[in-house]
Amino acid sequence: MTMATTILNIESSTTMCSVAIAVDGVAIASRNLNEGFSHAERLAPFVQEVLAEAMVSSENLDAIAVSKGPGSYTGLRIGVSLAKGLAYSLNKPLIAVPTLQVMCLHEEVKKQINHYKDLILCPMLDARRMEVYTAIYDVGLVETNPVQPMILDEHSFDNLLGKEGVLFFGTGAAKFKEIVKSESAYFADDVWPLASDMAMLAQLRFDQKQFEDVAYFEPFYLKEFQGTTSKKQV
Repeated sequence: MTMATTILNIESSTTMCSVAIAVDGVAIASRNLNEGFSHAERLAPFVQEVLAEAMVSSENLDAIAVSKGPGSYTGLRIGVSLAKGLAYSLNKPLIAVPTLQVMCLHEEVKKQINHYKDLILCPMLDARRMEVYTAIYDVGLVETNPVQPMILDEHSFDNLLGKEGVLFFGTGAAKFKEIVKSESAYFADDVWPLASDMAMLAQLRFDQKQFEDVAYFEPFYLKEFQGTTSKKQV
């Protein structure tokens, strides 16, 4: 009989402060709070709270998973520092999960997929002005266009829109909703990266032993935006 796998998941890439305990890829206890960048004060207590709720001791965790970015520099730095500290002190493997891929598992995104069936998924994290961090996934969560910074204009994603329905979501999607004119652009509102949505992805990486080097792992901050020229293609 195989033992259950218990993973602590930490998500801090946006103003949402989020922690969850998952067993075999299913979240059983979570805390989510969106009150600005309160990560330094809230993350560690949330860890203790979800461990207590799940009745799991930190020593019995099988791994620590963290959302690796892109996203807020400060938020990612705090979350990754906590995850690395726990992994090191508890001698547990560290797992890094792509933030934009996590957003594709949000409940609101799943509802839209079930409603429209064939969709391309485009998570967006707000950067500044008309800038976002984005990527393209199919409904099987396969990345078809890599994570990149983008300056949005009305012609962004013209190479995709019109061919298939594209679902835009995340903290940066509202900016594109205001300017896009295509009828094949759909939007899911109030989608944030959540630790509970990391559970399945973290479990897959655990099963495949995709672990990070605790000493050298750094968040995926992405490069600074260059210039002001809009990108027309993904």
